[in-house]
Amino acid sequence: MMKRLRLWLKELNLSQQLLTIIFMSVTVFALFFFVYLSETVNDFVDNEMYRLIHRTQEAILNNVEEDSWSIYNDPLVTNILIDQKSSSISITNTLKDTEMVNAIVAQALKTTEQSKDYVYTNGQTRILYSVYRIDDQLMLVSFMSENYRAEFKSALLNSVINLSSLVVGVLFVILMIWVGSLIHPLNQIRSYIEKVRKGEEAVLRIDRRDEIGEVAGALVVMRDELVRQDQIKEEMIQNISHDLKTPIATIKSYAESIKDGIYPYETLEKSVDVIIEHANRLEKKVYSLLMLNKMGYLSDVAEEGNTLDMVEVINKVILSMEVLKSDVNITTVLHPVKFHGEEEPWRIVIENLLDNSIRYAKSEIVITLNEDELEISNDGPLLSKERQEKLFRPYEKGTDGKFGLGLSIVYRVCTTYGYRVSAENLEEGVLFRIKKIK
Repeated sequence: MMKRLRLWLKELNLSQQLLTIIFMSVTVFALFFFVYLSETVNDFVDNEMYRLIHRTQEAILNNVEEDSWSIYNDPLVTNILIDQKSSSISITNTLKDTEMVNAIVAQALKTTEQSKDYVYTNGQTRILYSVYRIDDQLMLVSFMSENYRAEFKSALLNSVINLSSLVVGVLFVILMIWVGSLIHPLNQIRSYIEKVRKGEEAVLRIDRRDEIGEVAGALVVMRDELVRQDQIKEEMIQNISHDLKTPIATIKSYAESIKDGIYPYETLEKSVDVIIEHANRLEKKVYSLLMLNKMGYLSDVAEEGNTLDMVEVINKVILSMEVLKSDVNITTVLHPVKFHGEEEPWRIVIENLLDNSIRYAKSEIVITLNEDELEISNDGPLLSKERQEKLFRPYEKGTDGKFGLGLSIVYRVCTTYGYRVSAENLEEGVLFRIKKIK
């Protein structure tokens, strides 16, 4: 039953859910009111009636000794003074129901306590009365009519109902305003998402500090990031097309010329060397693209416990690259450290960073390896602030850059294995730092 109710509520919009919840709450309140609160009201009315009766009895007792009690005539309360010695009964108000009076007097004569409250019932008639023994001979009996009790109870119930209705009405208005304040921004968010999905121009302005405002802000940031990524993808496609077009066109034109018996670069051997050179360039670009794409899958195959000796990787890279620029001195300060990941991606990282440093260094490169941290610095020109912000994006080439993929591969490998890579300016030169994310 509850499962069906939950499923049914999920199919309603917020306004309908609100009205349903209010209706159910009012129903529960009404049942509570008529089942439980009604009995409570009856007890309250009875106590209030007895309180009024006792107050009347106190006023009469103050005058009974002066034999002037009968002048105290309250139309709401009927008082009976019983004198057991003379067997006389005095009544302040005229009563037609002698059966009720006789029953009340008979019960009063049986009372041994000084003061006690009773209820007389006869069919639908219900009378509250109180017996007070003045002395051994005199007794005072006071009661109120059923009509007054019914009127008092009706007035009390009407007051409670009116107050409850007012509270429910105010709560309903407040809830409607609150739900309206939720529905409006949610509709704005839905419209914004629809426009983004269709590729239309979309603006979302929701000035809230709650969870809805946070979601709206996250959507705007997400959309800006998607737009930025789309621009990067377009630029990448354009750059890839341009970078691949040049060597392919060169290889094609040289091959066609050689086929026609023409050697574009002096001799056949030199012309073929040009083709091989451009083929090597093309191979490196394709390899870089494949490696960049591969980094996205490393996290699925790399185990947490897979580590490697970083000192060995660095030494291998230095040995293979130190001949590229013999006038640059490479200094190392390497402590035995293990990094998480596989050897080939980390080797590419070191090669790319070292290749970048060799390209810009004036005379010296320093490689420092400490626990969970690797630093490669050079004494080349400083980075501009704009260049620092875009340094690790794909196809962001520096002044002497080649493909614009090297540092983006570095960033992808580091983040995949749980490390952070950054670049900062020194007093003289640039420092690349790779540090494990705690």
